[in-house]
Amino acid sequence: MIMDKLGYTLMHEHLTIDLSKIKKDPDTILDDNNATIAEFKELYKNGVRNILDVTNTGMGRDEEAIINIMKATKINVITSTGFYKDPFLPEDFENKSVDELANMMINELTTGYINSTLTPKCIGEIGTSKNMMTANEEKLFKAASIAQRKTNALVYTHTTLGTYAKEQIDFFTKEQVDLSKIIIGHVDLTGDKDYIVSLINKGVNVGFDTIGKVNYMKDEVRAEILKHIQDINKIDQVVLSLDITRKSHFKDNGGIGYNYLFTSFLPLLRTYGITEDSINKMLKDNPNRLLGGL
Repeated sequence: MIMDKLGYTLMHEHLTIDLSKIKKDPDTILDDNNATIAEFKELYKNGVRNILDVTNTGMGRDEEAIINIMKATKINVITSTGFYKDPFLPEDFENKSVDELANMMINELTTGYINSTLTPKCIGEIGTSKNMMTANEEKLFKAASIAQRKTNALVYTHTTLGTYAKEQIDFFTKEQVDLSKIIIGHVDLTGDKDYIVSLINKGVNVGFDTIGKVNYMKDEVRAEILKHIQDINKIDQVVLSLDITRKSHFKDNGGIGYNYLFTSFLPLLRTYGITEDSINKMLKDNPNRLLGGL
């Protein structure tokens, strides 16, 4: 996989996912590859050339499907290693030591997945629960920190509704992880401009990666905060994505679809005074830097 540095990159997506065992909802099984291919072909027309898939072990990643989607759409997919969060961790997670978990990530980052030609380049999405970090999540973050230090890989985190972001940063700081290689995910769900800026000021990157999920947060709030971040010259620490995770999110199923970012959100940003330079930074320059110019 060679990253196309001239194209846009969506930095937090799932080509396949299955959270139904816990959520008890078949809508949380994302496995309609034909629908994904159709929407990705439209993404290609809108300038997208790369997608970071943050589906890891236990989340329903399908390497064969990813390869087929890449071939059908000409969009490069960068994949990830690691584990998600409680209660979505594999059954044998608790029996593994921190070092065993770290070595699994390191091995995948350096030699690729077993029985696949794909090699992940990101640790993620690794998450914490709402307003807390469970014992399992602490073990996961410890292992991810070791793997990051050994490989210099990008780490993409999940925050539940934007909570516990500061504490994630404090954890990585204590573990001596390079904060410039961290993206704290879903911070747009806080709707809190000052809080988000405080995270950026610590040296991490942040994901406005639930674009279009207006049942959680209005896009106008996202736009207002991004305008402020632009005004204080911190837009080079922001990435964008939609986090499509359900069949009902597809356009043909009545959802916003992957292309909502281009058909609706970017036009909205422009009305708030977000410049083309800032848009290019969030969708092109920042991803290129964070993924190391793959």
